[in-house]
Amino acid sequence: MLKAVLFDMDGVIIDTEPLHRKAYLQMFDNVKIDVSPELYESCTGQSTMNICKRLVEHFNLKQQPEELVQLKRNNYKSLFKNDDDLALIDGVLERIKDYRNNDVTLVVASSASMHGINQIFERFNLNQYFNAKFSGADLEKSKPHPEIFLKAARHTGFKNSECMVIEDSTNGIKAANAADIFCVGFKSKHSTGQDYSKADLVISDFEEIAYSNSSNFFKH
Repeated sequence: MLKAVLFDMDGVIIDTEPLHRKAYLQMFDNVKIDVSPELYESCTGQSTMNICKRLVEHFNLKQQPEELVQLKRNNYKSLFKNDDDLALIDGVLERIKDYRNNDVTLVVASSASMHGINQIFERFNLNQYFNAKFSGADLEKSKPHPEIFLKAARHTGFKNSECMVIEDSTNGIKAANAADIFCVGFKSKHSTGQDYSKADLVISDFEEIAYSNSSNFFKH
C-alpha cells in the first residue's frame, strides 16, 4: 500500500529547468567554456557543486568550483526575479492535494539547494502539503547515489517498499533503483535526453498516478 511519495522538484513539481539552463549558459559565457549539449544533459539531476567540479576538471579551469557555483546562483537569482516563465508542472498540484487528502506522506528529495527549494515552496505556497524537504546539495553523495532517497524514506517512518519516488532524470531514476524504492519516471516535454528504462512505471501525465489508481500501478 502506498504510504509516502518522494518528489524530485525540478522537472517534476516545477519547470525551473529553462531558468537553470539560462543561468548555466550565462555562467559558461562568464568563464568562456563551450559545453556540449551531451555534457550538459549528462549532468541533469546532480547538484550544482558536483556539476561545477566536473566542469573545472573537464575544462581544466583556473577557477575553483565554488566560484562557478556562485556565478551560476547569481545568474539564477536574477532570472528568478525577472523571468515570467516559471510555473508549476501541469497537474502536479492536483496530484499533491490528492495524495494529501488520502493521508499519503509527501517529501521533497531534490538536488537543488535548500535555499532554492524554499524559494519555490514559498512562491507557490507548497509548504502546507509536505512533511519534509531534503536537499542533495547538503548531502555527501549526489544522485545517482541513493543517499537522498534513503534518508527521505527513513524520515517518513515507512518501509522503502511503502514509498514511491517520482523522478524525471536518469540520475534520479538510478538513485531510486539503488535505494530499492518504486520509481515513477515522469517523461515530459521538459525532460530531454534522459533514460527512463530503469523506471518501474513511465508516465507523461500526473492523472496516470492518481491515488485511486495506486492499487493498480503500485505493486509493493
